[in-house]
Amino acid sequence: MNHHLIVVGVDGSDSGLRALDWAARHATGRNTAVQAVMAWAWDGIEADVLTVTSPQEQQRLAAEILDRQVKTVVAEHGSHLPIAAETIEGNPAIVLTTAARGADLLVLGSHGHGRLRHSVLGSVSEECIRKATCPVVVIPSRDRQPQPDREAVVPAG
Repeated sequence: MNHHLIVVGVDGSDSGLRALDWAARHATGRNTAVQAVMAWAWDGIEADVLTVTSPQEQQRLAAEILDRQVKTVVAEHGSHLPIAAETIEGNPAIVLTTAARGADLLVLGSHGHGRLRHSVLGSVSEECIRKATCPVVVIPSRDRQPQPDREAVVPAG
């Protein structure tokens, strides 16, 4: 019996939660485990100045966020689905592609926190697509989903 692994990048955003949910649905009934990975780094810039005052606090906050998102998905899909959760210090694209080296699939949200940072600094999902050694699935954010109440417009031709 073959066992499969899906690695999912989780960052606390809605997009990351959607990626984890997609992976859980895809894994259900397929003898597939899910590993949710959250990269974190202490640079003092992105830290919430009210709660994060050290690298240890940053790691603790990352673990809490990851745990909350995993619990949300397990509550929806049931506890029968094995989801491992891991926080790893480092650059998100490097952390995720390294974690996915032996995986069958890497799943990411299309946008994490901060669209300005996305446009200025580049995209973790784009970098993962270039570096990954396994197939990558990128789940679009809610605002990029097709609108079911809108009809497709086909140009006359």
